[in-house]
Amino acid sequence: MSMLSIRMRAEPLRSLAFGSILGSYVQIGTPLNHGASQILVQNLTDSLMGFSFDGIVDHFVLPAGGFFLSDIASNKALGQGLFLPKGDGIWVKFIVAPAAGSIYFSSFYGSDK
Repeated sequence: MSMLSIRMRAEPLRSLAFGSILGSYVQIGTPLNHGASQILVQNLTDSLMGFSFDGIVDHFVLPAGGFFLSDIASNKALGQGLFLPKGDGIWVKFIVAPAAGSIYFSSFYGSDK
């Protein structure tokens, strides 16, 4: 009997330093190479930040030192469930201009390889 083993894989960490964050949305790194089943967004700046999944509409805010963790579909089979799609990403803008720190975006996906 064959058993499918799905392994957690991570894409490279994406980041954006405080000096590159504007008052309008800027994408954090490059678009996703794989559909993400888990994402982690960390605001390690000293200011309140706004975030968007499309670069246009406000979706959530994070205070200085805050994070957003979403386990979208880690307990689903490959190809099933809800995923942040390949080619998508996360955008950030400042609510209050930061003077230090960075934004980090981590994404994880399942693979049978």
